[in-house]
Amino acid sequence: MTRAVLLLAHTGRSKAAEAARSVALRLQDAGVEVRLLAEEAEQIGLTGVTVCSTGVEAAQGAELVLVLGGDGTILRAAELSRDAGVPLLGVNLGRIGFLAEAESSDLDGTVEHVLARDYAVEERLTVDVTATLDGRMLGSGWALNEASVEKGHRERMLEVVVEVDGRPLSRWGCDGVVAATPTGSTAYAFSAGGPVVWPTVEALLVVPVSAHALFARPMVIAPSSVVAMEVLPSGADAVLSCDGRRSIELPHGSRVEVRRGTIPVPLARTPHPRTFTETLVDKFELDVDGWRGRGRAEH
Repeated sequence: MTRAVLLLAHTGRSKAAEAARSVALRLQDAGVEVRLLAEEAEQIGLTGVTVCSTGVEAAQGAELVLVLGGDGTILRAAELSRDAGVPLLGVNLGRIGFLAEAESSDLDGTVEHVLARDYAVEERLTVDVTATLDGRMLGSGWALNEASVEKGHRERMLEVVVEVDGRPLSRWGCDGVVAATPTGSTAYAFSAGGPVVWPTVEALLVVPVSAHALFARPMVIAPSSVVAMEVLPSGADAVLSCDGRRSIELPHGSRVEVRRGTIPVPLARTPHPRTFTETLVDKFELDVDGWRGRGRAEH
């Protein structure tokens, strides 16, 4: 049976387009069917690939979704891999790339692992999100990183009541509220002052953004809990955003509920000793080795 890999790249960057051409040729040489979305295939300019008109079509039946780009490209790929139940493997060609399994310097080795089927799959927790108004459904969605309720107008503060498991917790005048997964703890939630949570921890995070209140601390809650946010008429209208990619307008009185997702995102992990701690140190450019050197010198 022919193996198939869906290749996604941030083709707006010349580095990513060049890497995609190189990877596609290596996969083809090994007898692997390479699938590309139509718009990306045109930009990359390869022959002998399978060009797909839709992402759903492209991911179905594939062995892997291989992504070359930053976190935004990986989040786009997660929409395809999750719905198709196909593992996602990201190679960071962007700036931060917390979601990526490998860096650009590891690209050749990563392709070798793919060809050898030398990878394991882990499931990342997601959240399912619903938005209603007076019992009427406004929309629904899901997120790998976070669902955020943010003010729709810059000049006004958002007034929101936050509930956990049906119990009102706090009322905040704020710029927004982020409900994040452990995977998303290093994204928007972290920028808003939330804690870093190891991705293997099962939990949900609630992080207020620029809240004007005495109690406005980020919280880590049970993965079985349901977080609800109600937009009050005393503040601005709001917008619900899922992973910064899918949004729903929220009029006054809207209610957003966030709970553990029914479908996780499968991520492929190649066999190397890189830990999440090492990823944190590298991404935040912490001079840990220098600190260790000073500590040894002092003693």
